[in-house]
Amino acid sequence: MNVIATCLADVVVLEPRIFRDERGSFRTAFRVDDFASLGFESVFVQDNVSVSGPRVLRGLHFQEPNGQAKLVCAARGEVFDVAVDVRVGSPTFGRATWATLSEANCRQMLIPSGYAHGFVVTSAEAVVVYKCSRYYSPADEHTIRWDDPALAIPWPVSNPVLAARDAGAPRLCELPCDVLPHAE
Repeated sequence: MNVIATCLADVVVLEPRIFRDERGSFRTAFRVDDFASLGFESVFVQDNVSVSGPRVLRGLHFQEPNGQAKLVCAARGEVFDVAVDVRVGSPTFGRATWATLSEANCRQMLIPSGYAHGFVVTSAEAVVVYKCSRYYSPADEHTIRWDDPALAIPWPVSNPVLAARDAGAPRLCELPCDVLPHAE
């Protein structure tokens, strides 16, 4: 597995080793020991699958308390995947990183707890699969406005398709500190 650093030290992009032949391809998507060697000790407890059409933007979401680490990949299609450090007291608070995840490149993004996550579909359809380290807790979920100018995310899609809660989400600076995670 090739590990690609991002501008946020805790967020990495992973490229698995892919074996291709006349039958197709094979890769290992997850091994506990591989992730432990990266210093990632979380145990994943929930897998989610999101099917979305073109220009659908989901996010930016995080849970606090009960923050979730996520391992994200596009099993079909292509997405522009984003992580934002929302940990109060972090030297990279409010900074974002992003990567293109696709069926073709088989890349994954490993996002620790304390980061907001979102993606936009850049293909005709995308199936996004992600592992979570904690169970989904609707009462703990918070949303940040996807186009918050302070985050400077270069979304590759204009006029995205949004859920009402994402369209009406506050900017990061408008969230009260008690709903944000704190850096350790």
